[in-house]
Amino acid sequence: MELFKISINKDDEILNFEVADFIHHEGEQCKFEVYREGQMVAGFEPDRHEYLRICKNPGNIHEEVLHLIADKIEALNL
Repeated sequence: MELFKISINKDDEILNFEVADFIHHEGEQCKFEVYREGQMVAGFEPDRHEYLRICKNPGNIHEEVLHLIADKIEALNL
């Protein structure tokens, strides 16, 4: 597992997250888990085209914010 930080800008507010990248993920765990203030708020899984799709949303994060997070992670070309 590798951890890194990302920030996104939403309505002139900067939102900070930590992302766990499970490089060798298998089964029921998402490849990427997103945390805010130590709490898991979302999980993402690459589809067959390598675009991220939402696999968990325990933080009930607004879909627009989830898409911004996914775009940021995809831009890192992991």
